[in-house]
Parts: sequence; structure tokens; C-alpha cells
Amino acid sequence: MLLVDDQPRYMQALASVVGETVGFTVVGQAGTGEECLRLAPTLRADLVLLDVNLPGLDGVEVARRLRGGDAPPVVVLLSTYDEEAGERFVVESGANAYVTKSAFAPELLTRMWARWSA
Repeated sequence: MLLVDDQPRYMQALASVVGETVGFTVVGQAGTGEECLRLAPTLRADLVLLDVNLPGLDGVEVARRLRGGDAPPVVVLLSTYDEEAGERFVVESGANAYVTKSAFAPELLTRMWARWSA
């Protein structure tokens, strides 16, 4: 899994949640959309947790580019925006889902992945 967030404290929190979730491994971290797009092809992460608000290319544009490629990863957008805004981000980007940062938890990650990896 590739984690993408420009806030070091939240990146650490994301990594902790992933570390508590059986069956998931962080293969890389990026602090910008551009860095994510550089890393994603070489890391071949099958899941990208992607902050919506990034410096430079925002998460919506990065998700659009990731999902438009060959063998696209599952992309989950994360932000503090409410669910209604998240639905718009998913439609605009082609991401698989949107989750508020406060709701992200091991059980949710496991449930979402089960849906997309089947």
C-alpha cells in the first residue's frame, strides 16, 4: 500500500492504522501528488490511500491519473471534508472510495479491501 499525505503527523497515524491491520503492508510514502505519481509505477502498490488536499497536484487529479492507467490500483481518497463532498471527489476522480480521516480504522480498511479484491 502507498500512503500519500503532506502532514507528517497524519502520515504517521495512517501508517499506525495500517500496521494494526492484518494483511496490509506499507510499501511507500509520498508527501505530494507528483511524488505519488513517480513512486506508484515502481512500487506497484495495489492500494493507494490518498489525501485530497496536497500541495501541487491535488488528490482528485492524482487519483484520476492513477485510475486512468494500465492495471490501476485501488484508490481511497481521505480528507476532513464531509461525506457529501467526498462523493463528489469520487465521481470527479474515478477513485474507489472516499473516507473521512476521522473514520479511517483497521476494520474499515479490511471491509473496503474485501469488496475490491474479490
